[in-house]
Amino acid sequence: MSSLALTAFSHSSASAALVYVALLDAESWPSWSAYADVEWDVPASVDRPVRVGDMRTISSRTGRVFCRERIVELVPDQRFSYEQAAGPFESHRGSVDLARVPDGGTDITWSAIYRHTLPLLDTLRRRRLQILVHDLASYANSVVSRHS
Repeated sequence: MSSLALTAFSHSSASAALVYVALLDAESWPSWSAYADVEWDVPASVDRPVRVGDMRTISSRTGRVFCRERIVELVPDQRFSYEQAAGPFESHRGSVDLARVPDGGTDITWSAIYRHTLPLLDTLRRRRLQILVHDLASYANSVVSRHS
């Protein structure tokens, strides 16, 4: 098996702060991603925001893919990084980087590294990552549209 590094890009008219909030808001994920459920072990709240080391459980709409991720880096409005703690891709690590654009909006870069991969899955993973970053940008755009 070989390793695989992927990067996908999108742009949102939303602020980096809004995109960042969407990434941390587990309840919003089913509305913009292919995941049926994203649940934090310790739910975030006003009194207790998401922290490095927090764990979340993700399940797909089909119920077949189920994984646990650990948050490894949080830089408000700039970066959200996680690593697979359990599930089918235990060697997976991902980061979502947000860059404010001078003319407005946010450029979103979602990167993922798989330490072990099967070449047959590479195209599927590449496509899935591009869909995720596009769906995140579209969701953030829809939030902006609803509030304007």
